[in-house]
Amino acid sequence: MRKRRAAFGPAALAVLVVALLSALVTYGSFSAAAASSPGAALAAPAAASAGCGKTPTLASGTHTIQSSGQTRSYILRLPTGYDSGHPYRLVFGFHWLGGTMNDVDSGGTDGYNWSYYGLRKLADAAGNGTIFVAPQGTNNGWANPGGQDVTFVDDMLNQFESGLCIDTGQIFSAGFSYGAAMTYELACSRPTVFRAVAVYSGANLSGCDGGTQPVAYIGLHGIRDNVLPIADGRALRDTFVRNNQCTPQNPPEPAYGSLTHIVTAYSGCKPGYPVVWAAFDGAGHDPGPIDGSTGDGWHTWTSGVVWNFFTQFQSGPPPTSSPSTTPSTTPSTTPSTTPSTTPSTTPSSNPPPPGACSATYQTTNSWPGGFQGQVTVTAGSAAISNWTVRWTLANGQTISQVWSGTLTTSGSSVSVANAAYNGALQPSASTSFGFLADGTPSTPTLTCTSP
Repeated sequence: MRKRRAAFGPAALAVLVVALLSALVTYGSFSAAAASSPGAALAAPAAASAGCGKTPTLASGTHTIQSSGQTRSYILRLPTGYDSGHPYRLVFGFHWLGGTMNDVDSGGTDGYNWSYYGLRKLADAAGNGTIFVAPQGTNNGWANPGGQDVTFVDDMLNQFESGLCIDTGQIFSAGFSYGAAMTYELACSRPTVFRAVAVYSGANLSGCDGGTQPVAYIGLHGIRDNVLPIADGRALRDTFVRNNQCTPQNPPEPAYGSLTHIVTAYSGCKPGYPVVWAAFDGAGHDPGPIDGSTGDGWHTWTSGVVWNFFTQFQSGPPPTSSPSTTPSTTPSTTPSTTPSTTPSTTPSSNPPPPGACSATYQTTNSWPGGFQGQVTVTAGSAAISNWTVRWTLANGQTISQVWSGTLTTSGSSVSVANAAYNGALQPSASTSFGFLADGTPSTPTLTCTSP
């Protein structure tokens, strides 16, 4: 996966230091770029963009656009069977210092499996409901001088919303290293545009214009990071712990040498604005760590955690009441074996009675001796405040990790309850959780209850 690692040689490190110093000087106050963003609403309500119902003016591939007097580039990836009558989720993928838009779009040496940090493959498996875009940074970075990179994003969004069918309440950003810094800046400066962000091993290098409004936030960082120390990532996280009104805490992090990771969902956050912190040991400055090793790969746990974080959000404004359950803190034991490249997508379901919920299952990955599963929970004809999914494990199966839910086992009986941030669902709305298991994959019979 070397193509998607940050290339931090002496020259690149010098650029990074200059960028950091520039950020400290340039972004000490609210800039003109941020002043143009709306500030009254807490989140943009879901709405079909102007391009819905029209012949698309953009296609998959490389495009150029004029922004701030410059010619800027991006790669657009439309889902197979794009439908101009369907509002799509939109995910930005920002590259690292020295990386390129093609590295993000292509997945580098791991190809399709790591395209957009592994999110594109998961989106395809979930039904092709996502448009992806990989912008190209100036000088392969995101220094954002005078807010130019934020303006570049604004200009792309204007083009996408007029030429494509976008769900304007489902816009997300993910980025690694310098791309994480740019993603953090967008969370600060465009809080009513971006529904949620994923910051992989970031620091404040691109600025934080504004930075006072809530945005759903997941941060991922390695305790061995010797390029951007984990303290930098904690500082970015704490901005949104404050903005999202979460209960302050020092979330647990894995011990050095444990070669594992811990995912913590903060409690007390403003409804609809969760904060999640994922700390890992093993790989250093890397978006794709693999538990049990110091290496990386596309079969990392990070893609599933970020995908589940993004897809918990439904069209419409955030909920107005807090979920009734406590947050989960889940240590992991992700296997380091390379999984196969052909996931199974055979679903099982049970129809819900009015006001209850249903659950469907698919195997999203498998490898010798283990597999990864995903369960989608859908509310019935009435809103629910919490849910629990139950099933019986097949012979030889054991669950080693669950994310976006709380696991309870008794022999072969399994139950997973909602996490703190995904229990409240409006009628017919859905969320999902994932898990890793030992054994041979099978299609279980699921039951879903609420409460």
